[in-house]
Amino acid sequence: MSKATALSISVGVFGMLSTLMTATVWNLPVWVLFLAWASFFFVGSGPSGLVKSVACNWTGIVIATVTLLAVSGTAGAVWLSIAVGIGSFAMVQVSRLRAISATPAIVFGFAMTVGTIAATGNGITSVGLSHPALVAGVTALVGACFGVASEYGAAVIERVAGARNSEAPQPV
Repeated sequence: MSKATALSISVGVFGMLSTLMTATVWNLPVWVLFLAWASFFFVGSGPSGLVKSVACNWTGIVIATVTLLAVSGTAGAVWLSIAVGIGSFAMVQVSRLRAISATPAIVFGFAMTVGTIAATGNGITSVGLSHPALVAGVTALVGACFGVASEYGAAVIERVAGARNSEAPQPV
């Protein structure tokens, strides 16, 4: 079995489980989880991918939070546009640091925050466990863990399929 097929099976199973989990057990935005999962594979996967992906996503979440807090008392698209421009500048600048050098993964974190606000209706100034930055941050970690699990699952599937193929009678 090819790596792509094994990963497809694993991602399919874990995709189903993550959707079921977020719909019934743990009310996290599933699309944020999938963004974090994609981010994990984008930065290279494995243990270092887990760390880098979460660090980049959390960086984007922090920048989004600061950006939105800066304009929370203002009205109008102009101030928001300026703040987002500054936040975008900041995302690229911080990616100069090796540990968080994957700019797209930082942008994912920013988008996770803004999207969580839109999906939940909880503003950036809300207080408590439903704060969008907290929800996005936890979901980013959970999504990256699903990335690790799907990567591991693919390796197991590939090994099992390989062992079965080697036991099959060979044509003479």
